Amino acid sequence: MSNKIYIAGHQGMVGAAILRNLKKRSNHGDSDFVLRTHKELDLTDQVAVKAFFKEEKPEEVYLAAAKVGGIHANKTYPADFIYQNLMIEANIVHEAWQTGVRKLLFLGSSCIYPKLALQPMSESALLTGQLEQTNEAYAIAKIAGIKLCESYNRQYDTDYRSVMPTNLYGPGDSYHPQNSHVIPALIRRIHEAKINTAEVVTIWGTGTPRREFLYVDDMASACVHVMNLNKKVYGTYTHPMQSHINVGCGKDVTIHDLALIISKVIGFQGNISFDTDKPDGTPRKLLDCSLLNRLGWQAGVTLEDGLRLAYHDFLEHNAYLCL
Repeated sequence: MSNKIYIAGHQGMVGAAILRNLKKRSNHGDSDFVLRTHKELDLTDQVAVKAFFKEEKPEEVYLAAAKVGGIHANKTYPADFIYQNLMIEANIVHEAWQTGVRKLLFLGSSCIYPKLALQPMSESALLTGQLEQTNEAYAIAKIAGIKLCESYNRQYDTDYRSVMPTNLYGPGDSYHPQNSHVIPALIRRIHEAKINTAEVVTIWGTGTPRREFLYVDDMASACVHVMNLNKKVYGTYTHPMQSHINVGCGKDVTIHDLALIISKVIGFQGNISFDTDKPDGTPRKLLDCSLLNRLGWQAGVTLEDGLRLAYHDFLEHNAYLCL
């Protein structure tokens, strides 16, 4: 008999990818999933979350719900980012324990690591230095989520796991003109430049920061892989005060080179320039994913292939935004 699975944030990019992955597996049918939209269930509402878990009693939880955004959004709305993310994770983790959820997977972010952490960043880099100021509020909330899971494991012997993804992109991404992440922002702006026959696209920063990117369906595959690991195996490679696992592809690229690859995928023939008065953010963010590799998982989609898939999805679902 299959488990009853709750995917928090199933309409978001990562949650939708996890749902796609699980539905492809032969032992999961539609009846196995418990799903709620934000309109149906406000995860920052403790009373509502408590009632939901008491009624549905899922056996497994993927905690993919979060308030997310790029540099501009994080700088502009720090109170929203820390409050909403703290409330979501605290409500879900606590009620999961209250109702006897068997397994839970929390999704964090690579921004939990110090701004100047040694590269590539291993799991042990957590809490060893100052965070990047532009997304500190979001990072603090995600660190709290890791420690929530670890604390409940230590006190109540629960099986709550955490994965720390690198920068994600793909179907379901947000293409908001100000608040999106770097890849969807570049796809939209370079696509607009192409259709408007513009000669130049200007990008924030110097173009020198290096970033690692992972296609979202690869991330979903990693989530399911980690969730399905034997508890003893998972515990052998982690420990109670450092139980999170990095998820990435192991390669990074400069923002300048990323823009060139996206231009190639889109077919933009103009030039790329950089507004050096705008912030760069963290100089480099590359994850050490050797732990996850030892546990039997590796990324399967190359950056250029993933960008082609992402652009195809943009054309199908979001290109109207540029009209």
